Amino acid sequence: MKPLSQRTETFTDSVIRRMTRIANACGAINLSQGFPDFDPPESLTRRLAEIAPVGPHQYAITFGAQNFREALSDKQFHFSGLRYDPQKEIVITCGSTEAMMASMMSVCNPGDKVVLFSPFYENYSADTILCGATPVYVPLSPVDLSFDADVLESAMKQPGVKALVLCNPANPSGKVFTREELSVIASLAMKYDLYVITDEVYEHIIYAPHRHTYISTLPGMFERTIECSSLSKTYSITGWRLGYVLAATPVMDRVKKVHDFLTVGAAAPLMEAAVTALRFDDSYYADLQAHYTHMKQLFTDGLRNLGLRFTEPQGAYFVLIDISEFGYDGDEQFCIDMAQKVGVAAVPGSSFFREPINHLVRLHFAKKDETLNDALNRLENLKKLKR
Repeated sequence: MKPLSQRTETFTDSVIRRMTRIANACGAINLSQGFPDFDPPESLTRRLAEIAPVGPHQYAITFGAQNFREALSDKQFHFSGLRYDPQKEIVITCGSTEAMMASMMSVCNPGDKVVLFSPFYENYSADTILCGATPVYVPLSPVDLSFDADVLESAMKQPGVKALVLCNPANPSGKVFTREELSVIASLAMKYDLYVITDEVYEHIIYAPHRHTYISTLPGMFERTIECSSLSKTYSITGWRLGYVLAATPVMDRVKKVHDFLTVGAAAPLMEAAVTALRFDDSYYADLQAHYTHMKQLFTDGLRNLGLRFTEPQGAYFVLIDISEFGYDGDEQFCIDMAQKVGVAAVPGSSFFREPINHLVRLHFAKKDETLNDALNRLENLKKLKR
């Protein structure tokens, strides 16, 4: 048999999804893969029930149902002040995972380079490699998650660099990039003529006093920003796989074509139901932020009471915990032991870093109070893992 693809020969399976399988096998509380155990808004699921017997059940237009795109355009204008043309500047995808892949494939040629901040969500490096491009990593400070502007510029000015990927708020660190930091990124992107591909799925999960700024709103950035997001986190519907790309018309013309050949289109009945969510008023988003702030406080207070060291999330719903005290050589074995012996599943931090980091694990707190309290009770037994 001829050899398989060289691009994918170094791939492993997703470490995040692997930890979910381990959690399921041993009955651990799954704080590894980031999905909630509470229901979506009732009005959203009620609308889905209304649609089930009547449809639509056939293909929607490839780049997304008209009413969905119009509702999304209105929502984005409300929160960012930017008006994306529903006909020319929006495409609906099968989750933000496809949104990122379609965007990367629209921008990158084989041999190009893409700048990634480290730590990073594991798909970004894979997306880059699948495009035939090479990742260039810029580390965030382990102390305050800031970046060195000189190091960033050195990366962005390398020959062949085409784009930078920006996850804001960031998975796995929970970092929210400040307006000042985004201005630095924007100025360098313009200086070296790069695209910025954003992943903003946690845009509405922010903890005071931090604020989310869309880099696309900064001067000169609308034309070169390709914004990816989804409904998964905002409306607790990760299984619906509804994502989207927002971009200026010249870029979107290419993204639409790539999307068409990748997946044809998103699920028609789910788009129809989700219009309900896109029309929610501001009270929904205020309640969402209050809900996640409560969960964050409950969980991080519990971790503090257990004497664990961790990064304080500024946004999203992840915590990186320092496991140095437990004496493990590697974080993956620690996570396996924690799932099997303590009953809580986490993700090895090494899967998010380019640097040789193996003393961190990622937990998430998008869970009911009773689930988080149960997890904290189990984590009291972490001392069993000390070597």
